[in-house]
Amino acid sequence: MTDHTTGKGQTRTDLAWAIATGGMTVVLFAALLVLAWEFAATLFLIFAGVLLGVALNAVTNLLGRVVPLPHALRLTIVCLVLAAGLAGVLVLGGTKIAQQTAVLSNTIKSQLVTVKSFLEKNGVDTSYFNLSGLNSSEASKTPDLSKTHETARAEETPSTVQRNLPSAGTLASSGTAIVSQTLKLVLGTVSAVGNFFIVLFLGLCFAAQPTVYRNGLLRMTPVKHRANATILVDRIGDTLERWLIAQMVTMAAVFLVTWIGLEIIGIESSFILGIQAGLLGFIPTIGALLGGLIVVLASLASGWVAAASAFVLFLGVHALESYVLTPIIQRQALDIPPATLFGFQILLGIIFGVWGLALALPLLAIGKVAIDFLRADSEKRSVKTAS
Repeated sequence: MTDHTTGKGQTRTDLAWAIATGGMTVVLFAALLVLAWEFAATLFLIFAGVLLGVALNAVTNLLGRVVPLPHALRLTIVCLVLAAGLAGVLVLGGTKIAQQTAVLSNTIKSQLVTVKSFLEKNGVDTSYFNLSGLNSSEASKTPDLSKTHETARAEETPSTVQRNLPSAGTLASSGTAIVSQTLKLVLGTVSAVGNFFIVLFLGLCFAAQPTVYRNGLLRMTPVKHRANATILVDRIGDTLERWLIAQMVTMAAVFLVTWIGLEIIGIESSFILGIQAGLLGFIPTIGALLGGLIVVLASLASGWVAAASAFVLFLGVHALESYVLTPIIQRQALDIPPATLFGFQILLGIIFGVWGLALALPLLAIGKVAIDFLRADSEKRSVKTAS
């Protein structure tokens, strides 16, 4: 005879356990979202290190197709070649790079002031521009030196001289301001250098033992889903490797074409402008626009003809990147509609700043691979159920 009381009690226990488990899952997911929001910069830093590790591993695997050596030895060769190339650029052209950087900085600042004045003359409100002290209105704050020394000497009495001496509080506040600005500069420099070495260390660790971290990630998934998780992780890794290799080739091509083209036009700081155009090429669409804007602004100092030539060069480089390199090199890596990518970049850029803008494409690529895999898996299950 069946005990209905026991059955009802078991049902209530199962329902309570399901509600408790669901509630704990919701709370944990909300806590993870809060932590991700609060420590977004740290998570982006770790993700940048993962991308560097994937890139190093991809180049190492390419080298393995040519030279059948152990993974550790191939990675060492890749790192030594990259370090030697960077050291060679710094040693052979370090002084020139520093000079061109200073010239480019001054040129951009002066051209921004010129553009601002031009807009103001034509009735455009430029109050939202912040040129860090380069505004022409700053000139009104300079002291009036029109008085002659005789007039100033006549007006200086012992009492006024005594009153003009800075007080102890003024000296203390000035010293505090100097120390504060110095600390900000030092802390900013230490933070940038520290972030660079963190990304470098993480990238080297991930590239040195990719299998260890892959297996560790898979062990965190439940056993019944581990097979699907393995397929998904491998697909994400392959997609990121293909995209990073294609992106490195594209960035190198943009750098060379921009540098040589600006050198032919006769633009100063052509090498630095080529470097920044190549680096900004890592950020699709927005990076190319920023690079072109910087090139045109820097070219204005050499005249309108040079600026027009630089603009034509920018259009050529953009066409080369968008219609030749990307379709040929990256057609097997990613297939994301431009409007979707641009909207996702704007969203992450507004929320997370530079990190979100720079890493929007690899994050979107990971999401696309995961969605495609889950959709294909659900379709297979639907077919099996129907059959």
